[in-house]
Amino acid sequence: MIQPFSFSSIEQMVMMNSTFGRLLLASVLGACVGLERELNHKDAGVRTNLLICMGSALFTLLSPVLAGDAGTNRGQVASNIVQGIGFLGAGLILRNRDRVSGLTSAAAVWVVASIGMACGAGLYAAAVVSALMVIAALEIVGLLEHRASLKKYPLVYEARGRDQTLMLRSILEAVDCAGARLCSVERDAIGELQRVTFPINTTRRHHDALRGKLLAEPAIDALLTFHDPEEE
Repeated sequence: MIQPFSFSSIEQMVMMNSTFGRLLLASVLGACVGLERELNHKDAGVRTNLLICMGSALFTLLSPVLAGDAGTNRGQVASNIVQGIGFLGAGLILRNRDRVSGLTSAAAVWVVASIGMACGAGLYAAAVVSALMVIAALEIVGLLEHRASLKKYPLVYEARGRDQTLMLRSILEAVDCAGARLCSVERDAIGELQRVTFPINTTRRHHDALRGKLLAEPAIDALLTFHDPEEE
């Protein structure tokens, strides 16, 4: 005989659907932020941000359940998310030569955790708007900073020629004119072809000026630039 639904069973189904919806939304929003990071070749990509956002939502949901009806602090578990994400973000921050990298990735991870907490608390509109704002800040603001030449970023230069000594002298003069410092120079040879590789961390305007100065040097036959793999 088919038993009719009771009010308790209906309430449980509604709660389960609400829980699944919150976790699903957290996963989608975390993946969207992670996709932006992944497309820009950052360490914290889709899987990392998805798991952080979904995990934060789940901890937020579990916090009042674990505290129980008689618990005096039903947000104790959720409050510890901030500390845990702080340790995770600290692992993304690295000191590389004359700069610090990973700050943006660490900040993104921290905000993604808050988006997950908003999903877990049922604040859907706030979570969606926050995710859109994070993506806009990472993509649009970063583009504006680059176009306006406001932020320094590293490039790896590779000069090729026949006389390594003349190339080094030309590179040193060009770097001095650009107001940068020449460091971590690597030299090698492939037959008669000499290569000199070095990183420079400066603004887009100074990179353009340095590239033009190096290309005008007669000792340099070819000049290539590559994005630094440690670039933030």
